[in-house]
Amino acid sequence: MTNPSHRFAPGQIVSLKSDPSVRGAVVSVTPGTSEDSITVFVDGSRENFYASQLEVEPERDDDFHNLTCDQFHAYLTALQIRYPGLSNLYSLNAARINFVPYQYRPVLRFIRSDRPRLLIADSVGVGKTIEAGLILRELQARRDIKSVLIICPRALVTEEKWLREMKRFSEDFTHLDGKLLRYCINETHLDGEWPEQYQKVILPYSLFDDNLLYGREGNRRRRRTKGLLDLDPPPRFDLVIVDEAHHIRNQNTANHGSVRFFCDHADAAVFLTATPIQLGSRDLFVLLNTLRPHLIIDEEAFDHMSEPNPFINEAVEAARSQEQGWMLRAKRALKQAAATSWGQSILKENPEFKRIQSVVSSGSIAPAERVQLITDIEELHTFAGILNRTRRRDIGEFTIRRADTVEVELTPDQEHIHKTVLETQEEIFRRLHGELNVNFMMTTIRRQLASCLYGLEPLLEEILSRHINELSWAEADASEALPQAESVTQIRDQIEIILENVRTMNSPDRKLEALRKIIRERQDLSNNKLMVFSSFRHTLAYLYKHLKSDGFRVGMVHGGTPDDERVDLRNRFERSAEETDSLDVMLFSEVGCEGLDYQFCDCIVNYDLPWNPMRIEQRIGRIDRMGQESEYVTIINLITPRTVDADIYERCLLRIGVFESALGGSEEILGDITTELQDIAENYNLTEEERRTKLQQLADNKILLIQETERLESHQLELFGTRFPNNRMEKEVKDASSYWLSPESLQRLVALYLQRKLGTEREYILGEGALKTLRLSIDARRTLLQDFQQLSRERSPVYREWENWLKGDEQHLAITFEAECASQHPVSAFMMPIHPLVKQAVLGLEMEEHVVTVLKAQTDVVPTGRYDFAIYQWQFHGIKEDMILKPIALDRTLTAHLSQLLEGAVDSGVQDANPPPRRDELETLHHQQWATAREEHRQRAQALAAYQSESLTTSHRARIELVREQLRQATSENIRRMKQSEINRAEEDYNRRIRELNEAMERAEITAKPVAYGILEVEGR
Repeated sequence: MTNPSHRFAPGQIVSLKSDPSVRGAVVSVTPGTSEDSITVFVDGSRENFYASQLEVEPERDDDFHNLTCDQFHAYLTALQIRYPGLSNLYSLNAARINFVPYQYRPVLRFIRSDRPRLLIADSVGVGKTIEAGLILRELQARRDIKSVLIICPRALVTEEKWLREMKRFSEDFTHLDGKLLRYCINETHLDGEWPEQYQKVILPYSLFDDNLLYGREGNRRRRRTKGLLDLDPPPRFDLVIVDEAHHIRNQNTANHGSVRFFCDHADAAVFLTATPIQLGSRDLFVLLNTLRPHLIIDEEAFDHMSEPNPFINEAVEAARSQEQGWMLRAKRALKQAAATSWGQSILKENPEFKRIQSVVSSGSIAPAERVQLITDIEELHTFAGILNRTRRRDIGEFTIRRADTVEVELTPDQEHIHKTVLETQEEIFRRLHGELNVNFMMTTIRRQLASCLYGLEPLLEEILSRHINELSWAEADASEALPQAESVTQIRDQIEIILENVRTMNSPDRKLEALRKIIRERQDLSNNKLMVFSSFRHTLAYLYKHLKSDGFRVGMVHGGTPDDERVDLRNRFERSAEETDSLDVMLFSEVGCEGLDYQFCDCIVNYDLPWNPMRIEQRIGRIDRMGQESEYVTIINLITPRTVDADIYERCLLRIGVFESALGGSEEILGDITTELQDIAENYNLTEEERRTKLQQLADNKILLIQETERLESHQLELFGTRFPNNRMEKEVKDASSYWLSPESLQRLVALYLQRKLGTEREYILGEGALKTLRLSIDARRTLLQDFQQLSRERSPVYREWENWLKGDEQHLAITFEAECASQHPVSAFMMPIHPLVKQAVLGLEMEEHVVTVLKAQTDVVPTGRYDFAIYQWQFHGIKEDMILKPIALDRTLTAHLSQLLEGAVDSGVQDANPPPRRDELETLHHQQWATAREEHRQRAQALAAYQSESLTTSHRARIELVREQLRQATSENIRRMKQSEINRAEEDYNRRIRELNEAMERAEITAKPVAYGILEVEGR
């Protein structure tokens, strides 16, 4: 029998003789005794056939289709949309937002990470919700995203912030209340699936409790209700977004358990927080452990993981400096990184780390390669794949901050009460030394005194009566000071004495009068809005009562404000002063406006000041943020001289600089300062002079260190990787941009589709500006409706509005292909890569096997002449799935510039280039490059698979051992159930990931096929 396998070679397109619809590319030929085995890549997987079963599909000259320049450009656009790759950003120009380069930085990190998990720890006001929306849009361009869960504080649900933000991405979400959430859980238990009508939902943290997590025990009349941990299978969301993620920092809460449950079963997860992130902090560990529990196993592993980063940053700085001997410095720094405990176990086995070590050891490197090397080394940072940190000062200040100190003297009897409280606290401190709860409680009393003496009476009565509002204490940053019955009993007599003094006080409130003056002065300004902050609810209530009686239009929001009232107050505050129901003054606690945007206001008053500088930054960040139109914002601080709080303000807070500019990356030092401030303020073994001396020493040491750190960071490092200046951000976004996904290219694609589908006798897209009109007759709309109905249906406003227009009677539709125009005209249909009309155009464009074109371009990079070229589609299979378009020209110099020249090319005037010339030579040149790339890809895939498999196994064993120990020590049935569930999920996840890793390694391949041939006629400039 004649062996027919000599007819087969890698890259050929073959079909199954018995079923010609089964087609694919030959991957390899394996010799056999009687007949060779041919491996063919078919429908995303490799299959083996005997040679006699297959037929090589002939390449006939008449298979080639001649395309005009416009048709050729549309063809490349359709290819990039149909086969998205990691090299391009699809979220660019895909939302009704302004283009801000740094907001795409987390998107790039997310899509290039080994797992779709990211913590966005950007500064206040940077735009984290927009960044999360861009990640959603990027995912939608790459695969079908149907279910999205957003978890956020209740205030953001009340204010509908996420609903509004997602509408900018043309997404409809539903708020779930307790009743609807319970319905979803019950339906999931009964049907095994989360209800389809609630696929895109927003949940507040306030709904999470132990009953929701573990279920509620029933009785004879009521059956036991199911909890999240009872659901089998559990609900699986395509994407979970957790806003203000610091709400889950306590691992022993329902917030944490519920968020972990949803994230463990999500395909992708994004955490957002502007809370200070410290390299060695437990809070950061908890967040990363929740995101990547098999990587960040425990705090010891977290500490080990951090060790190489200073050396990696040093290597980056060496490469950036270009100083003589920089390669030796970088090599030494990388060697030190590998010598750490994490480096020994993980980093040094990383194939990418080995490659970079080889590069810096080579002795020479081209300038362009050195620039790329900087980025490559930065990506070695152990948190690079799971953490994005963009600081305000990395991107420039939004406005100028103007700070003003207003000093308010105490009256004699007020000063007497102030002194009495301090003496009482000092006495209690000495008598009950070591009683932390009492000390915390007295500190809170004293801070209330400094905030508003007239708010002290209701606070003391609240303590004595034990009618404690836990949320109000948490708002005061005093959750640890929550009064316990035993603690109150110990100091009841002292509290009664203070209370009696307060009740008999009769003197004017100079601090309130100072606020009244500030408000009156603001009334004459064009923007008269004023936000007043206090950490204490009793202060807010006192101010509201008096300002209201003064006739000011004032509102108050704190953590306990009802939802409907909160919405109404914010809307009234945003209205112009001329409207009768407008508010001019809003009183806030930090919790009251957490995460909300008030950039229409440009002045805040700190009626009292927290000792934590980052809480002050959070307050200022409500107005000093993107979108603030005023040239400067004003921060007014009310301070009482000769008090401990005044000493802290003058010696420390002012010198830190929070009132002049956004804080930088010195959170670790700031955390230490906050702790030391409290220790000094509460140390009543110190005299007043000794206390001031200690505060001054703190300022001269730690705060000076902050200033020095900020100076060094401007030249060297930031906490989570090296500094990322604007030009770097812009370059990285530019490199990830594709001309074939630009508004111009999308319009070309859609216009060509409409002409092919409906005829070329008329124009369907009218208008020269960014805002255009789509004009289609009823018959044309019905024709497009048939194509629309072939798409995968999505529950989104974009699909619904497009379908309604196609079915309706109106023949004109306002459209735009540009994001800025879409933002200015929200009623227009925004034509982006995921719009159904664009998807119809992609599917409706006949993707011929081979196309050919003749183009003309001007350049001086090669001599004038005619150059043959080809474009191949390379699909990378295995660990990292990717697709790129690979241009090949017979002239190697032209190859480097071919993509750019094709973007600006025009028709040459030649109508026919069929068949394309010198095809065999192009194929030979391509095969050389493909074979080399294929072998490198396989080697990288094998090394990466081995590295990831070993890392995954090591991490999993440690994780399981840790949770089993926690299970053994568990004292409650709920905790035991949760830990056992965690073990089960970890085992399932580990087995699944090992299986996926092995399958990915088996699939390691680059399949290549030509998608276009052409001739480029080059003319000199």
